[in-house]
Amino acid sequence: MDWRNLSMCIHCNYYVELMLFSDTYKEIKSATKKIYKEKGSKFIAYAFTVYSEDEVKEKLEEIKRIEHSARHHCYAYILHSDKSAQRTNDDGEPSSTAGKPILGRILASDLTNILIIVVRYFGGIKLGVPGLIRSYKTVAADAITNATIITKTIKEYYEVRFKYPQMNDVMRLVKESDLEVVDTDLQIDCRLIFAVPKSKEEMVIETFKKNHELSIKFVKTI
Repeated sequence: MDWRNLSMCIHCNYYVELMLFSDTYKEIKSATKKIYKEKGSKFIAYAFTVYSEDEVKEKLEEIKRIEHSARHHCYAYILHSDKSAQRTNDDGEPSSTAGKPILGRILASDLTNILIIVVRYFGGIKLGVPGLIRSYKTVAADAITNATIITKTIKEYYEVRFKYPQMNDVMRLVKESDLEVVDTDLQIDCRLIFAVPKSKEEMVIETFKKNHELSIKFVKTI
């Protein structure tokens, strides 16, 4: 047996597991604003925490009202803990000179649920493609650097239904699994909602399902 190959496989599997079961993601804590100037042009970056495309539209409309005389309102955003929704917009700048550089800074910082809008006031001197890319990248990076970044845990929410005599069994499972109890309704027919980190989800749900007197269903992911 080639022990070097075995060692490499072990390390590869370890990193694959980390990627598959990572249950954290990063956001900015609050909105930030930064200004960058290049050859007379002024670039103003606004970074926001957003959770939906509707919020993105609202922020865009807000900045367009505030910066109504700007020539360009370019932006990029990423949504969801798995970063599954991403979009860029150059708003009249040459293709890929604004939105993509902004998105690149977001990806490099491993952030999600973030919208960065960069408005540009033209200063009379053309910057060229390299100058535009550099300017949009720089001001977006400055806005992120100016923000406080927080780490959140992806949580899966489940509802358990059970009869009152099963209460001790349910609470024991909750305690042993170190679950966060979100809501309870403890009458004759009881209901309990708990949150579990995604990395522990499968193990916890299998444990609950072993008790056939309990009914459990998925509620949502946050």
